Amino acid sequence: MAITACPSCKKPISDKAPSCSHCGFNIGSATAEDLERKASLLRFQKMQALQNQSLLAILIFVAGFGFMYWGGVQPGDLQHNLALGAAIVGFVWYGVNRVRITLAKRK
Repeated sequence: MAITACPSCKKPISDKAPSCSHCGFNIGSATAEDLERKASLLRFQKMQALQNQSLLAILIFVAGFGFMYWGGVQPGDLQHNLALGAAIVGFVWYGVNRVRITLAKRK
């Protein structure tokens, strides 16, 4: 009896199990088309999650940038430093997510 990954949730299960104990995916009666469809759905969900994170990163960057320049605070104030930090975090997070999206598309 070996441990394999569930095609649906990728959690470890026995290769003798008729269905996944974590997600309930019926492995015994799944056809190759079902497995491919499930893998395609998982890839789509991962790409959607990465794109949502990119959108959130852009919003954080724009909010920080906007508040830093149009918030009416002076450089060196706490609010200015927080806005600058938010803009930097949003920009870096967006860059990291773009790399992650590019790597996910290559697979």
